[in-house]
Amino acid sequence: MELIPNLPDDVARECLLRASYKQFPVIASVCRGWNRQVSLSEFFQQRKASGHSQELLILSQARVNPDRESGSEKNFATPEYRVAVLESDVGLWTELPLFPGQSNGLPLFCSLVSVGSDLIVLGGLDPVTWQASDSVFVFSFLTSKWRVGANMPGVKRSFFGCVSDSDRTVLVAGGHDEEKRALTSAIVYDVAEDKWTFLPDMARERDECKAIFHAGRFHVIGGYTTEEQGQFCKNVESFDTSTWMWGPVTEDFMDTGDATSPPIYAAGENGVFYSCCRGDVMVMRKDTWQKVGQIPSDVYNVSYVAVKPGKLIVIGNGKALAGYGEATVGYVCDLSNSQWVKLETQVGHVQAGCFLEV
Repeated sequence: MELIPNLPDDVARECLLRASYKQFPVIASVCRGWNRQVSLSEFFQQRKASGHSQELLILSQARVNPDRESGSEKNFATPEYRVAVLESDVGLWTELPLFPGQSNGLPLFCSLVSVGSDLIVLGGLDPVTWQASDSVFVFSFLTSKWRVGANMPGVKRSFFGCVSDSDRTVLVAGGHDEEKRALTSAIVYDVAEDKWTFLPDMARERDECKAIFHAGRFHVIGGYTTEEQGQFCKNVESFDTSTWMWGPVTEDFMDTGDATSPPIYAAGENGVFYSCCRGDVMVMRKDTWQKVGQIPSDVYNVSYVAVKPGKLIVIGNGKALAGYGEATVGYVCDLSNSQWVKLETQVGHVQAGCFLEV
């Protein structure tokens, strides 16, 4: 059966490749042939290769619900966190619907990662009770619907390191349990199989650690032990997915920042590690961190960094505005000339972010 009557399939496929991601749910519902086309991983690979993919910046961003009360202060507006999506090529912001059972917004301090055409929201704190959550929610940009994933196994943890390989696997490492004890445990989530697997424990406890994925390895950076709460270590340990083993701890990896203010990290496709710390952009070259630029001064607190081919994306929070809310500030740096271009942003404190190309 032809994809589009009276058109060769290769021409019809080109038409589908050019559709906006917002049209995918409609396309998938038209017929089985169209549904099958947009469900193939090859379809998204072709979109990217042909220059028709769309880059989406996804943030956990606060907004105010004036109908809610907080404690005895009836006029105090409590912020709710929602999933905000920026189409970076056109500067258009949209908001995803909340997932079932989350009428009070996203869990506070939840983690956001992308895998293929899916957004995964993991853990965090219940916005009403502040209890740690082991929940997993997955939003498909193919169907524009949420689904509930398998809960994170083991103790309920918060402030853990979290990253994906962008293909099918999510790593959760460290954090602390409900007794504020720092953890050495790590788990991985297979999104396609909706299945969690325990990894061997890390060599040390790592509360509030950072995680990045690069060259087949999950790197878990920094964090602190139960006894050294708030005093961030500067080492890293890496999990090799091919050998299913942790490598030796690498000391003094994090020689930027200080013990109470760790940098934000990102890994580029060219094998380079970047960090943003105290207003500086740093690059690791030959095992040494070197300053290569300065973050614009109106970014007061960096909350998310991403490296894409030829550019560095920095999202942060600016000065608090009248009433509740902070100005979200975002920039894209052209790595060829270190020139910054400001993004169109909207008001609301940002807690987490991820990048998705669909």
